[in-house]
Amino acid sequence: MKPVENKVEEIKLKAIEEIESKTWGVTHQFLNVHQIVYVNDKPKIAKVDRDKNDGTAIVYFPVEGEKFYFAVVLTTDPEIAVTRIYVEPYISVCFSTMSETIDLDKLADMTALKATSTWKKGDLKRIGGTVQHRVNRFRIEPNPGPDEFEDKMKMLLELLETDKRGVTELVEKAAGYVQVAIEFHNGNTMLGGPNISKETIKRLAALNLEIDFDLYVGGKFYK
Repeated sequence: MKPVENKVEEIKLKAIEEIESKTWGVTHQFLNVHQIVYVNDKPKIAKVDRDKNDGTAIVYFPVEGEKFYFAVVLTTDPEIAVTRIYVEPYISVCFSTMSETIDLDKLADMTALKATSTWKKGDLKRIGGTVQHRVNRFRIEPNPGPDEFEDKMKMLLELLETDKRGVTELVEKAAGYVQVAIEFHNGNTMLGGPNISKETIKRLAALNLEIDFDLYVGGKFYK
């Protein structure tokens, strides 16, 4: 039996084959209203997720002009075959802190963890012309690419738990919390949603963390 990591190219080829042949009805339905991003005349692959306990792999394809992904699930043993297709929402799961009075440098000094993005009070917003940020913000997002909500949450909590003292200080002094943003595909209006397990709730509580959800929809309805 080949290890999954040694089958990556075969997995990619099988997923691309589905995009090009549209064997599954959902593939035909989705590509009737949306276009996969192409590079050098081949569908672009954003990620191959091979860490599933059941031995399956997920291949994520970016969609033209959209944040969500077209996902192809494949078995890897004994043969590589497509078993499921769905649209993976754009999901952002991060730890966010903000303060009007505490300087950004002081926020950073409260934790050993490194920010993946920051802005200072008074900086111009990226979208908004002359609109300024009203707070200093410090964000940590360890898994910004395509992935499932549960995996993103697990990775964030594992990182935050390496510096419980620092996270606790940021929660107490700078309103630290878990921020989740999800953009679903409109499709047929059956959006679904994230599941928060009992274990995750306990881990959030141990860090005194609240969680905030921002939910959006985008893309075109199926015909």
